[in-house]
Formats: sequence, structure tokens, C-alpha cells
Amino acid sequence: MSNFLAVDTSSRHLTVVAQKGSKKKVNYIADCAMNHSVALMDEIVRTLNDVGLTVAECDYFVAVTGPGSFTGIRIGISCVKGYAVALGKSAYGVTTFDMLSYNVNSDCDYLIAVDAGRGNYYVCAYSADGNKDGEAAFLSEEKLNSLGRPVYGFEELSLPLYTRLKVENCLCVAAEKCQSGEGGGLSALYVKKPQAEEEREARLKRV
Repeated sequence: MSNFLAVDTSSRHLTVVAQKGSKKKVNYIADCAMNHSVALMDEIVRTLNDVGLTVAECDYFVAVTGPGSFTGIRIGISCVKGYAVALGKSAYGVTTFDMLSYNVNSDCDYLIAVDAGRGNYYVCAYSADGNKDGEAAFLSEEKLNSLGRPVYGFEELSLPLYTRLKVENCLCVAAEKCQSGEGGGLSALYVKKPQAEEEREARLKRV
């Protein structure tokens, strides 16, 4: 079994997973108050120590690439890239959608949804066999509900046909799958432009 370190800083939570051989440890903070830049390194050190692993012993590193918090995503990616470059090791990215999808057991097509605020969601469709069914989209709650498919996510969402998954467990499964080549690149997934950029473009259009 491989040794790895995986981090998820894409939302309000913070998850760090370390595996050394058959020994694995998950440290999870449900609400990091969007303070990942302060908390991340301490959690990494604590998690590595829990399994007796050093960063130099890691075979690869994994970061969740979004969608989610623009700042949080960049923090996780930068951390993993730094370790990988410094040590000459492999680094992989996994989207929030794929991370959750790996943990869904469904006999029908379904949706993965992430709260985007203001009654909107980042959404990606999957077929029953777990393959992605189209590109991710930014949808209103009304549009999401109109699709009529089961919905999975990691937050407390008041949606019909919704199932909440334990995000910390989902990262474990996703990180393990990177060993078999299912990990992607470390490019942030932004389904929509940051609010600041949208507001800037709106101001320019009014000029």
C-alpha cells in the first residue's frame, strides 16, 4: 500500500488524511471559519504524526480542487504543489464532485450538488455507473429541483431526494483512487467567475 497525504480546504470544513501502509488517520474540522491558511499546517503535522509518517515518505499528495471557496481551493493546491515540487513526488487533484461521487452507490442517474450561496448550487450530473454525465453547471435551486434526480452532497441542504455524505470519509476513498490513475491535475475548478470579477465586469459594462 502507498503512503500519501491528502487535504481538502475547498469549503468551511478542513480535512487532512494521511496513510502509511495499512495505517490511516483522518483529522476533520467541521467548521474552520474559512481560516485554512492558519489551521492547515498544524493539522498536517498532527495527522502525519498520528500515523508515524513524514512528508518525505509520502509517495504522492492529493488536494481537492473545487468547486467551493476560491481562497480555500488555492491554499490546498499550493500546499500540495509545494510538497510535490520540493520532494520530486507526484501530486493529484480531485474535484469535489468526483470526491463525493466515488462514495455514491446508486441504481439510477444522480446529481452532486455543492452550495454556492444565495439559493444557487454548483451541480454535476453522473450516470448510475458513476461516470460523469456532462459538464458542471451553476444552477438555481428551482432549476436543480426541476431535474428530478437524487442529489448527493456533504452539507445540510433542504433539497428533495437529498442524501448527505460524510465528506471526511469521501476524501479517504478519493485519495486511494489516485493510486490507480484516477487523480486529475492540480487546476482549480471554478464553475463560475469569482463575485469580485463579475462585479468588475458589470461595472465596466455600465461605463
